[in-house]
Amino acid sequence: MIKILANDGIHPDGLLLLEEASYQVSEEKIAQEDLPSAIADYDVLIVRSATKVTKAVIDGAKKLKIIGRGGVGLDNIDVEYAQSKGIQVFNTPQASSRAVAELATAHIFTLARMLQRSNRELATGGDFKKLKKDSESGFQIKGKTLGIVGFGRIGQELAKIALGIGMRVRAHDPFVNEAEIGIQLGEHQDLKLALTISTESLEKVLRESDIISFHIPGFDKPLIGATELENLKTGAILINTARGGVIDELALLAALNSGKIGGAGLDVFENEPTPMEALLRHPKVSCSPHIGASTMEAQAYIGMELADKIISFFGDDK
Repeated sequence: MIKILANDGIHPDGLLLLEEASYQVSEEKIAQEDLPSAIADYDVLIVRSATKVTKAVIDGAKKLKIIGRGGVGLDNIDVEYAQSKGIQVFNTPQASSRAVAELATAHIFTLARMLQRSNRELATGGDFKKLKKDSESGFQIKGKTLGIVGFGRIGQELAKIALGIGMRVRAHDPFVNEAEIGIQLGEHQDLKLALTISTESLEKVLRESDIISFHIPGFDKPLIGATELENLKTGAILINTARGGVIDELALLAALNSGKIGGAGLDVFENEPTPMEALLRHPKVSCSPHIGASTMEAQAYIGMELADKIISFFGDDK
């Protein structure tokens, strides 16, 4: 009997697939400090972002064959050490791409029309007439240039949305030279537009974009610091649904206060789950609590993709 620990849970659709394959699945949440001893009897460990799969956890995994991450990144897993122990590590890059791209788009629209400020201030007695007047500095999205840093599945999905609403798209990715972006027109499968977008240097994309959205893994140090912010267009908007730390938050705060940066849409932060309060409260910041993949559809897709990969790995070996 193959035993699976879904330590951060799994969608019922994915759970059903695994149970129909006669796998034993536990969704009991095991505390991080107890995981190295508790993992010994399991063949598969499924996590999201909450559980850290450290060297200590991997050393305690006597039978473990798979570590599955529900989501795009693998930052919370010591992938190299796991693979050195013969453990396969995979994530679910296809399942949540649309959900993350739509959230990035939501932040773009929110900042363009200053909705985050209206929602906060009107609910707490803000001056209706003043907010109405200030909102005249909002802008329309059509015709603006969107820079996409990280042109994998999520970046390309965002490009589809952006092109569909009349934006110009520039992209940077050191591993992608070009990508064909196909835009389906409504429900009509036979009506589809396609165009090829070639990637450009990071410096050019940053310099020439009105809005910049990041879809890259985390780094040891921020990709965007004070120098990079200074080289952006004055009033540029930044969107980060990728990883906290991609943008230096102190430098971002200073650029927002000076007016160099026109706004920031942040779904991820350096110090989750207690982000910098000055950013959360800033009138030019639209924020959300790391919910990029948190749609009903994406969660179902993630669960099913995890289940499909696990079942494919073991085949008939129950």
